[in-house]
Amino acid sequence: MNFLDQWFERLRSARDRIVANPQFQRWALKNPVTRPLARRGARAGLDLAAGFVYSQVLVACAQLKLFDALRDGPLSVDALATKLALSEPATRRLLDAAASLGLAERRKGDTYGLGLLGAAFAGNPQALTVIEHQPLLYADLIDPVALLRQEKRGALADYWPYSDGDRPQALSAQQVAPYSAFMAATQPMVAEEALDAYDISRHQRLLDIGGGEGVFLAAAAARAPHLQLTLFDLPAVAARARERLEQAGLLTRAEIHGGDFLNDPLPQGADVATLIRIVHDHDDASALKLLRNVRKALAPGATLLIIEGMSGVKGADRSTPTMVSTRSPWAAASRAASKRSRRCCAKQALATSGYCATHCRLSRAFSSPRRCEALTWIPDRALRPRRE
Repeated sequence: MNFLDQWFERLRSARDRIVANPQFQRWALKNPVTRPLARRGARAGLDLAAGFVYSQVLVACAQLKLFDALRDGPLSVDALATKLALSEPATRRLLDAAASLGLAERRKGDTYGLGLLGAAFAGNPQALTVIEHQPLLYADLIDPVALLRQEKRGALADYWPYSDGDRPQALSAQQVAPYSAFMAATQPMVAEEALDAYDISRHQRLLDIGGGEGVFLAAAAARAPHLQLTLFDLPAVAARARERLEQAGLLTRAEIHGGDFLNDPLPQGADVATLIRIVHDHDDASALKLLRNVRKALAPGATLLIIEGMSGVKGADRSTPTMVSTRSPWAAASRAASKRSRRCCAKQALATSGYCATHCRLSRAFSSPRRCEALTWIPDRALRPRRE
């Protein structure tokens, strides 16, 4: 640690001692100069303590379809009680809580309408799908200390069966169905933004690795009618993709391959490959292994497009890691400090895996209300594999 770092560390230690002093806290609340800052800090602390309550109000609104019920205009408490199958007192409690968070809004004549945030959620069904998925995460966090000490198995590990299996390609259709359906329901909000930020029509064949049920391929196909499509995922997931693409009339343009993208050879011949919400679901060793496996499948001049939620970079909201983590709640909390979330280390990982450096661009992944924000990391120019 150099002199400047030591100096800053001493300053931070002094700050911590002062702020932790109860006498200073009382003085800061009384002093007209420091009072606004002290009150802001107190509100932030209360928000942290009440955060679980806020999230549960939002989950209740999503599960009861409150935003859909109010989408056409304000309704009375009695009318909403009937629609939501709740008693009148319970409906009023929910509406008052929702109104305090900007999800609903009190109107004239004892009616309620959508609040600003509620209106935004009403127009974003993919975000609501993510919210309805959150109780799995909350269940894991009921006993956070036990989870940290690995004294219990998290529910998300079972919901996302790929996470700790030795042979993920042996997973059955029943095992992959819940998570595959969830990813398919939430993928459009990422796919459209990614395709707005990157012109996929410049390519001839797209290989989507870990492509799930083919939602991104279908969106890309709509943007580029000439584009040939290739999808690679676990066999049980690939079978679901085949059904979806057949229903969409795209199977004549598509090749579907099943396997393990960490260990099996990937299909060759594509001039652009995509990893969408894939890399950050793996630890560093697996992520590097995946990048190297992709590198083997790409010819010189091909492009690798990586689309991920990002934190630890300018413009990324602190809630971003929570939204993009589906495997581990503690991975979500620590993602902001993870080297994989930082642009310079992402470039280093790509260079280590055999890619040339490129300019990267941050782009909003979807129009997002408060506490529901994600970012995509999208190369602005081709990530060109090195010539061996």
